[in-house]
Amino acid sequence: MRWNVLRSSPKTTIERAIGAIALVLAALGPLVFNQYWAHQILIETFLFGIAAASLIFLSAYGGMVSLAQTALFGIAGVILGNLATRGGPGGTSKGLHLGWDPTVALVVAIAMTTAIGLMFGAIAARSIGIYFLMITLTYSVITTYFLGQVTLVSGFSGIGGINRYTPSWIGDLTGHPNRLYYVSLVAAVFTYVLIRYVVRTPFGITLQGVRDEPVRMSSLGYNVPLHRTLAFGFAAFLASLSGVLYVWWSGQIAPGNVDLPETISLLVIAVIGGLARIEGAWLGAFAFIIIQNYVRGFTFPFLGFGGTLFGGSFNTVIGIIFLLIVLISPDGLMGIWDRALAARSRVGRAGPSAEAPARTGG
Repeated sequence: MRWNVLRSSPKTTIERAIGAIALVLAALGPLVFNQYWAHQILIETFLFGIAAASLIFLSAYGGMVSLAQTALFGIAGVILGNLATRGGPGGTSKGLHLGWDPTVALVVAIAMTTAIGLMFGAIAARSIGIYFLMITLTYSVITTYFLGQVTLVSGFSGIGGINRYTPSWIGDLTGHPNRLYYVSLVAAVFTYVLIRYVVRTPFGITLQGVRDEPVRMSSLGYNVPLHRTLAFGFAAFLASLSGVLYVWWSGQIAPGNVDLPETISLLVIAVIGGLARIEGAWLGAFAFIIIQNYVRGFTFPFLGFGGTLFGGSFNTVIGIIFLLIVLISPDGLMGIWDRALAARSRVGRAGPSAEAPARTGG
């Protein structure tokens, strides 16, 4: 009897099997895939998936769609760049270049970004819906212009060479890119497991109650703004991991990496994957990056004339794909997957019931 209670549903079993296969393939990534796929496509998928997971966490479990995650992503990278790097030749390089120990700089960058996220969350926690969305968009705009105009910490040219200053326990990432691959993979798995754990804790369950019935939860004595603020801080912690991985991967960070188009891109990633499930973060990131890398130069002859239908525009193509996915499934690719499994389950249940009258009549 106890075994029947603990037994997983067929849907869960299928998803766990697919997840295990995907994890094995990811662990063998540098051996299975070529260098471009391993060090470009998959690393981007891991790190941008973490950023999207922070957005999806707030949306799925807190009822808050945040446009500040890209800003927090950039803040972590800028703080790390200022703390860890050393001054460039002639003092022309932007940033403070304090030359701290990379491990200390890493911890401080994550801690400061989380603290800034808590501050952002405390300001926006009493807002809901479109007002919350606009406040977080304001955070993104302020961050972009602050980093661009305050040349002491960044400037529009940004900070470069950050990937040369990595902790000794990680090693040289520029000479051994496989190390960054596995660091990114471990960070992505850690993010997924941590979110799945947090949403099952008393805090996570309360947060879901705040999402569904904030007035009732407040009347029961729960501090609704505090829970939203803590959730925002947790999401900022996740975004900071993504920002650190990004500067180690690209070697630089600039205001252009956190401006409005990048903010919208992260939202598109989350919506394509599905705002209702954490797994959609990495699925959406993978789909977005594939489109970005392989569809950017795509042209389609238009009616036999010299022109093209899409003109090779990435924004046009991703816009059309985004529109189609939203129209077909508001829950993104994960919603399509869930509906496919639900349809399969209904067909499986309908089969024996359709045969039952024939057996009974015989």
